[in-house]
Amino acid sequence: MVDFFYPPFRKYMTLQFFRYGVTGAANVLVSQVIFFIVYNYILNQNILNLGFYALKPHTASLIISFPFANLIGFLLQKYVTFPESELRGRVQLIRYFSITIINLVINAIILKILVEVFHFWTTPSNMLATCVCILISYFSSKIYILRKSKLTLD
Repeated sequence: MVDFFYPPFRKYMTLQFFRYGVTGAANVLVSQVIFFIVYNYILNQNILNLGFYALKPHTASLIISFPFANLIGFLLQKYVTFPESELRGRVQLIRYFSITIINLVINAIILKILVEVFHFWTTPSNMLATCVCILISYFSSKIYILRKSKLTLD
């Protein structure tokens, strides 16, 4: 279905990059909605006290929304963006998870700096941090996680 909308963009990008953009945008939208709901309605912008540690609301929201976005993102990349990959699903999942952990750390650092140092609003700060992670994710997916085979990158 995604390919139906590709023809107007053919001159500007490859089909794979277009698919990545569409599925990535869908995943970002879903993850931002989950983050917003957790931050504003579940946590009510309050600290999450775990008894042994207290998480600031933006950090707790990021941690809570992460598994959902991670699973949705992996499935979209595996079956829509990079369906031609010959790597086993288990290998892809382990590689994807390792990169998303790196992205989670980068996202958390950027979010912490924007919210706690620069006092920016939480949701736009999370969106900006997510944009940085999108670039990291695309290139790591293409090169490392979901490549076609062990011998070629294209």
